[in-house]
Amino acid sequence: MELDPKNAAGAERVVAQPMVAPLTRAAIFLVATLKPGVEARAAVRSLCADLSGILRAVEHRNREAGLSCVMGIGSEAWDRLFGAPRPAKLHPFREVRAGARHAVSTQGDVLFHIRAKHMDLCFELTAQIMERIGDFVAAVDEVHGFRYFDERDLVGFVDGTENPSGQAASDAVLIGEEDAAFAGGSYVMVQKYLHDMKGWNALPVEAQEKIIGRKKLSDIELDEAVKPTSSHSSLTTIEENGKEMKILRDNMPFGSVAQGEFGTYFIGYSRSPSTVEQMLENMFVGRPPGNYDRLLDFSRAVTGSLFFVPSATFLDDVSE
Repeated sequence: MELDPKNAAGAERVVAQPMVAPLTRAAIFLVATLKPGVEARAAVRSLCADLSGILRAVEHRNREAGLSCVMGIGSEAWDRLFGAPRPAKLHPFREVRAGARHAVSTQGDVLFHIRAKHMDLCFELTAQIMERIGDFVAAVDEVHGFRYFDERDLVGFVDGTENPSGQAASDAVLIGEEDAAFAGGSYVMVQKYLHDMKGWNALPVEAQEKIIGRKKLSDIELDEAVKPTSSHSSLTTIEENGKEMKILRDNMPFGSVAQGEFGTYFIGYSRSPSTVEQMLENMFVGRPPGNYDRLLDFSRAVTGSLFFVPSATFLDDVSE
Protein backbone atom coordinates (compact mmCIF):
# COMPACT_ATOMS: atom_id res chain seq x y z
CA MET A 1 0.00 0.00 0.00
CA GLU A 2 1.45 3.37 -1.04
CA LEU A 3 0.89 6.43 1.08
CA ASP A 4 1.09 10.14 0.35
CA PRO A 5 3.58 10.97 3.14
CA LYS A 6 7.22 10.75 2.11
CA ASN A 7 9.88 9.01 4.11
CA ALA A 8 12.26 10.81 6.44
CA ALA A 9 14.54 11.72 3.54
CA GLY A 10 11.60 13.07 1.58
CA ALA A 11 12.75 11.16 -1.50
CA GLU A 12 10.06 8.62 -2.20
CA ARG A 13 6.57 7.51 -1.36
CA VAL A 14 6.25 5.22 1.61
CA VAL A 15 4.94 1.67 1.28
CA ALA A 16 3.34 0.26 4.42
CA GLN A 17 3.70 -3.30 5.66
CA PRO A 18 0.52 -5.39 5.02
CA MET A 19 -1.29 -4.79 8.30
CA VAL A 20 -4.53 -4.30 6.37
CA ALA A 21 -4.20 -7.62 4.51
CA PRO A 22 -7.40 -9.71 4.16
CA LEU A 23 -8.25 -12.19 6.90
CA THR A 24 -6.81 -15.66 6.28
CA ARG A 25 -7.44 -19.23 7.42
CA ALA A 26 -4.04 -19.68 9.08
CA ALA A 27 -1.41 -17.62 10.90
CA ILE A 28 1.78 -17.96 12.89
CA PHE A 29 2.68 -15.45 15.60
CA LEU A 30 6.37 -15.57 16.47
CA VAL A 31 7.89 -13.44 19.25
CA ALA A 32 11.64 -13.52 19.87
CA THR A 33 14.29 -11.72 21.90
CA LEU A 34 17.69 -10.62 20.58
CA LYS A 35 20.77 -12.32 21.94
CA PRO A 36 23.71 -10.15 23.08
CA GLY A 37 26.45 -9.11 20.69
CA VAL A 38 26.99 -7.13 17.52
CA GLU A 39 26.40 -10.26 15.42
CA ALA A 40 22.78 -10.43 16.54
CA ARG A 41 22.22 -6.80 15.65
CA ALA A 42 23.77 -7.29 12.23
CA ALA A 43 21.75 -10.46 11.53
CA VAL A 44 18.38 -8.86 12.34
CA ARG A 45 19.19 -5.71 10.39
CA SER A 46 20.19 -7.85 7.42
CA LEU A 47 16.88 -9.72 7.66
CA CYS A 48 14.97 -6.43 7.66
CA ALA A 49 16.45 -5.53 4.28
CA ASP A 50 15.91 -9.01 2.82
CA LEU A 51 12.48 -9.83 4.28
CA SER A 52 10.50 -8.74 1.22
CA GLY A 53 12.68 -10.92 -1.02
CA ILE A 54 12.30 -13.96 1.24
CA LEU A 55 8.55 -13.42 1.27
CA ARG A 56 8.40 -13.29 -2.53
CA ALA A 57 10.40 -16.51 -2.84
CA VAL A 58 8.01 -18.43 -0.56
CA GLU A 59 4.92 -16.74 -2.00
CA HIS A 60 5.92 -17.95 -5.49
CA ARG A 61 4.98 -21.51 -4.48
CA ASN A 62 1.29 -20.54 -4.27
CA ARG A 63 0.45 -17.01 -5.32
CA GLU A 64 -3.25 -17.54 -4.60
CA ALA A 65 -2.66 -18.24 -0.91
CA GLY A 66 -2.37 -14.60 0.19
CA LEU A 67 0.89 -14.98 2.10
CA SER A 68 1.94 -11.89 4.05
CA CYS A 69 4.31 -11.02 6.87
CA VAL A 70 4.36 -8.07 9.26
CA MET A 71 7.52 -7.45 11.30
CA GLY A 72 7.38 -5.44 14.52
CA ILE A 73 10.18 -4.16 16.78
CA GLY A 74 9.99 -3.77 20.56
CA SER A 75 11.04 -0.65 22.49
CA GLU A 76 14.40 -1.85 23.83
CA ALA A 77 15.30 -3.59 20.58
CA TRP A 78 14.57 -0.44 18.59
CA ASP A 79 17.32 1.45 20.40
CA ARG A 80 19.75 -1.39 19.85
CA LEU A 81 18.90 -1.97 16.19
CA PHE A 82 18.23 1.55 14.92
CA GLY A 83 18.94 4.16 17.61
CA ALA A 84 17.56 7.65 17.10
CA PRO A 85 15.15 8.83 15.97
CA ARG A 86 12.61 6.48 17.47
CA PRO A 87 8.83 6.27 17.03
CA ALA A 88 7.16 8.87 19.21
CA LYS A 89 4.87 6.51 21.15
CA LEU A 90 6.97 3.35 21.34
CA HIS A 91 7.43 2.07 24.89
CA PRO A 92 7.38 -1.26 26.76
CA PHE A 93 3.99 -2.94 27.24
CA ARG A 94 2.22 -1.37 30.21
CA GLU A 95 0.87 -4.09 32.47
CA VAL A 96 -2.51 -3.65 34.13
CA ARG A 97 -3.36 -5.28 37.45
CA ALA A 98 -6.66 -5.21 39.35
CA GLY A 99 -7.37 -7.86 41.95
CA ALA A 100 -6.91 -11.28 40.40
CA ARG A 101 -6.96 -9.80 36.88
CA HIS A 102 -3.56 -9.13 35.37
CA ALA A 103 -2.58 -8.01 31.88
CA VAL A 104 1.00 -9.23 32.10
CA SER A 105 4.02 -7.72 30.36
CA THR A 106 6.36 -10.29 28.80
CA GLN A 107 9.60 -10.22 26.84
CA GLY A 108 9.53 -9.47 23.14
CA ASP A 109 12.05 -7.73 20.88
CA VAL A 110 10.80 -8.86 17.47
CA LEU A 111 7.36 -9.96 16.26
CA PHE A 112 6.51 -11.76 13.04
CA HIS A 113 2.82 -11.95 12.14
CA ILE A 114 2.63 -14.38 9.22
CA ARG A 115 -0.67 -15.07 7.44
CA ALA A 116 -1.89 -17.19 4.53
CA LYS A 117 -4.83 -19.28 3.42
CA HIS A 118 -2.75 -22.40 4.09
CA MET A 119 -0.54 -23.21 7.07
CA ASP A 120 2.21 -24.75 4.93
CA LEU A 121 3.20 -21.35 3.54
CA CYS A 122 3.13 -19.79 7.02
CA PHE A 123 5.33 -22.61 8.27
CA GLU A 124 7.79 -22.32 5.38
CA LEU A 125 8.20 -18.56 5.74
CA THR A 126 8.72 -18.90 9.50
CA ALA A 127 11.34 -21.57 8.87
CA GLN A 128 13.16 -19.37 6.35
CA ILE A 129 13.16 -16.43 8.75
CA MET A 130 14.56 -18.54 11.58
CA GLU A 131 17.14 -20.03 9.21
CA ARG A 132 18.48 -16.49 8.86
CA ILE A 133 18.33 -15.30 12.48
CA GLY A 134 17.77 -18.41 14.62
CA ASP A 135 21.33 -18.37 15.98
CA PHE A 136 20.96 -14.75 17.05
CA VAL A 137 17.51 -14.67 18.66
CA ALA A 138 15.63 -16.73 21.25
CA ALA A 139 12.04 -17.56 20.39
CA VAL A 140 9.90 -16.89 23.46
CA ASP A 141 6.49 -17.65 21.95
CA GLU A 142 5.26 -19.33 18.78
CA VAL A 143 1.52 -19.74 18.26
CA HIS A 144 -0.12 -21.41 15.26
CA GLY A 145 -3.57 -19.93 14.82
CA PHE A 146 -6.48 -21.14 12.72
CA ARG A 147 -9.73 -19.63 11.49
CA TYR A 148 -12.56 -21.30 13.41
CA PHE A 149 -15.74 -21.83 11.38
CA ASP A 150 -17.27 -18.44 10.45
CA GLU A 151 -14.52 -16.34 12.09
CA ARG A 152 -15.51 -17.33 15.62
CA ASP A 153 -13.45 -17.54 18.76
CA LEU A 154 -13.34 -20.81 20.69
CA VAL A 155 -15.86 -19.28 23.12
CA GLY A 156 -18.31 -19.44 20.22
CA PHE A 157 -18.71 -15.77 19.28
CA VAL A 158 -17.64 -14.03 16.08
CA ASP A 159 -14.38 -12.11 16.63
CA GLY A 160 -13.53 -8.81 14.93
CA THR A 161 -17.06 -7.79 13.94
CA GLU A 162 -16.31 -4.09 14.40
CA ASN A 163 -13.08 -4.11 12.38
CA PRO A 164 -12.86 -1.11 10.04
CA SER A 165 -12.36 -1.80 6.33
CA GLY A 166 -10.98 -0.03 3.28
CA GLN A 167 -9.81 3.53 3.87
CA ALA A 168 -11.20 3.50 7.41
CA ALA A 169 -8.83 0.63 8.26
CA SER A 170 -5.84 2.51 6.87
CA ASP A 171 -6.84 5.63 8.78
CA ALA A 172 -7.11 3.65 12.02
CA VAL A 173 -3.80 1.86 11.60
CA LEU A 174 -1.29 3.99 9.69
CA ILE A 175 0.71 6.84 11.20
CA GLY A 176 0.61 10.10 9.28
CA GLU A 177 1.82 13.63 9.87
CA GLU A 178 1.68 13.27 13.67
CA ASP A 179 5.03 11.41 13.45
CA ALA A 180 6.16 12.21 9.92
CA ALA A 181 9.54 10.46 10.17
CA PHE A 182 7.64 7.19 10.68
CA ALA A 183 4.66 7.77 8.39
CA GLY A 184 3.27 4.50 7.10
CA GLY A 185 4.18 2.73 10.31
CA SER A 186 1.87 1.43 13.01
CA TYR A 187 1.77 0.03 16.53
CA VAL A 188 0.77 -3.53 17.33
CA MET A 189 -0.07 -5.10 20.65
CA VAL A 190 -0.21 -8.86 21.19
CA GLN A 191 -1.54 -10.95 24.07
CA LYS A 192 -2.09 -14.67 24.45
CA TYR A 193 -5.23 -15.56 26.40
CA LEU A 194 -6.03 -19.01 27.81
CA HIS A 195 -9.71 -19.90 28.30
CA ASP A 196 -11.46 -21.93 30.96
CA MET A 197 -13.68 -23.66 28.42
CA LYS A 198 -15.29 -25.98 30.97
CA GLY A 199 -16.42 -23.04 33.09
CA TRP A 200 -17.48 -21.00 30.07
CA ASN A 201 -19.51 -23.80 28.51
CA ALA A 202 -21.30 -24.35 31.81
CA LEU A 203 -22.88 -20.89 31.45
CA PRO A 204 -26.29 -20.55 29.78
CA VAL A 205 -26.07 -18.96 26.33
CA GLU A 206 -28.00 -15.92 27.57
CA ALA A 207 -25.38 -15.31 30.27
CA GLN A 208 -22.59 -15.66 27.69
CA GLU A 209 -24.33 -13.16 25.42
CA LYS A 210 -24.52 -10.58 28.23
CA ILE A 211 -20.81 -11.01 28.93
CA ILE A 212 -19.89 -10.50 25.27
CA GLY A 213 -22.64 -8.00 24.43
CA ARG A 214 -23.80 -9.82 21.28
CA LYS A 215 -26.10 -12.64 20.23
CA LYS A 216 -24.15 -15.86 19.92
CA LEU A 217 -25.76 -17.22 16.76
CA SER A 218 -26.54 -14.08 14.77
CA ASP A 219 -23.67 -11.86 16.05
CA ILE A 220 -26.14 -8.98 16.39
CA GLU A 221 -25.19 -6.52 19.13
CA LEU A 222 -27.52 -6.55 22.13
CA ASP A 223 -29.84 -3.63 22.59
CA GLU A 224 -28.43 -0.98 24.93
CA ALA A 225 -31.43 -1.48 27.21
CA VAL A 226 -30.35 -5.04 28.04
CA LYS A 227 -26.60 -4.99 27.35
CA PRO A 228 -24.61 -4.67 30.60
CA THR A 229 -22.10 -1.82 30.81
CA SER A 230 -19.56 -4.49 31.81
CA SER A 231 -19.97 -6.35 28.52
CA HIS A 232 -16.87 -6.94 26.44
CA SER A 233 -18.22 -4.92 23.52
CA SER A 234 -19.10 -1.97 25.77
CA LEU A 235 -15.73 -1.78 27.50
CA THR A 236 -13.71 -2.10 24.28
CA THR A 237 -15.54 0.79 22.62
CA ILE A 238 -13.27 3.83 22.97
CA GLU A 239 -14.38 7.36 22.12
CA GLU A 240 -12.29 10.50 21.87
CA ASN A 241 -13.92 13.90 21.33
CA GLY A 242 -17.16 12.16 20.42
CA LYS A 243 -15.52 9.93 17.79
CA GLU A 244 -15.07 6.19 18.15
CA MET A 245 -11.41 5.22 17.95
CA LYS A 246 -10.96 2.05 15.91
CA ILE A 247 -8.24 -0.59 15.90
CA LEU A 248 -7.70 -3.47 13.49
CA ARG A 249 -7.81 -6.93 15.06
CA ASP A 250 -6.73 -10.20 13.47
CA ASN A 251 -7.22 -12.47 16.47
CA MET A 252 -6.84 -16.22 16.00
CA PRO A 253 -7.94 -19.22 18.06
CA PHE A 254 -5.31 -21.79 18.98
CA GLY A 255 -5.19 -24.84 21.18
CA SER A 256 -4.28 -28.41 21.96
CA VAL A 257 -7.07 -30.88 22.62
CA ALA A 258 -4.69 -33.43 24.16
CA GLN A 259 -3.19 -30.87 26.55
CA GLY A 260 -6.52 -29.23 27.28
CA GLU A 261 -5.19 -25.78 26.34
CA PHE A 262 -7.54 -23.47 24.47
CA GLY A 263 -7.10 -19.81 23.78
CA THR A 264 -7.15 -16.70 21.66
CA TYR A 265 -4.16 -14.83 20.35
CA PHE A 266 -5.10 -11.16 20.42
CA ILE A 267 -3.34 -8.90 17.94
CA GLY A 268 -4.42 -5.30 17.52
CA TYR A 269 -2.95 -2.74 15.11
CA SER A 270 -3.50 0.94 15.81
CA ARG A 271 -2.23 4.38 14.93
CA SER A 272 -1.50 4.96 18.62
CA PRO A 273 -0.98 2.38 21.39
CA SER A 274 -3.10 4.50 23.72
CA THR A 275 -6.31 3.20 22.12
CA VAL A 276 -5.58 -0.45 22.97
CA GLU A 277 -4.15 0.56 26.35
CA GLN A 278 -7.45 2.25 27.22
CA MET A 279 -9.33 -0.88 26.17
CA LEU A 280 -7.20 -2.98 28.52
CA GLU A 281 -7.67 -0.50 31.35
CA ASN A 282 -11.44 -0.71 30.86
CA MET A 283 -11.40 -4.50 30.68
CA PHE A 284 -9.12 -5.26 33.62
CA VAL A 285 -9.83 -2.35 36.00
CA GLY A 286 -13.32 -1.45 34.83
CA ARG A 287 -15.24 1.59 33.66
CA PRO A 288 -15.84 2.82 36.31
CA PRO A 289 -13.33 0.84 38.41
CA GLY A 290 -14.87 -2.47 39.48
CA ASN A 291 -17.15 -2.66 36.44
CA TYR A 292 -14.69 -4.95 34.66
CA ASP A 293 -15.01 -7.31 31.70
CA ARG A 294 -16.58 -10.55 33.03
CA LEU A 295 -14.99 -12.46 30.17
CA LEU A 296 -11.81 -12.23 32.27
CA ASP A 297 -13.43 -14.55 34.81
CA PHE A 298 -12.93 -17.24 32.15
CA SER A 299 -9.96 -15.92 30.18
CA ARG A 300 -6.43 -15.26 31.45
CA ALA A 301 -3.69 -13.23 29.73
CA VAL A 302 -0.34 -15.05 29.82
CA THR A 303 1.69 -12.78 27.50
CA GLY A 304 1.69 -9.09 26.57
CA SER A 305 4.01 -7.10 24.31
CA LEU A 306 3.97 -3.87 22.30
CA PHE A 307 5.84 -3.39 19.02
CA PHE A 308 6.31 -0.71 16.40
CA VAL A 309 5.71 -1.75 12.80
CA PRO A 310 7.93 0.36 10.54
CA SER A 311 6.97 0.84 6.91
CA ALA A 312 8.12 -1.68 4.31
CA THR A 313 10.11 1.17 2.81
CA PHE A 314 11.97 1.60 6.10
CA LEU A 315 12.82 -2.11 6.27
CA ASP A 316 13.97 -2.25 2.66
CA ASP A 317 16.33 0.66 3.28
CA VAL A 318 18.04 -0.87 6.34
CA SER A 319 21.72 -1.54 5.74
CA GLU A 320 24.07 -3.70 7.78
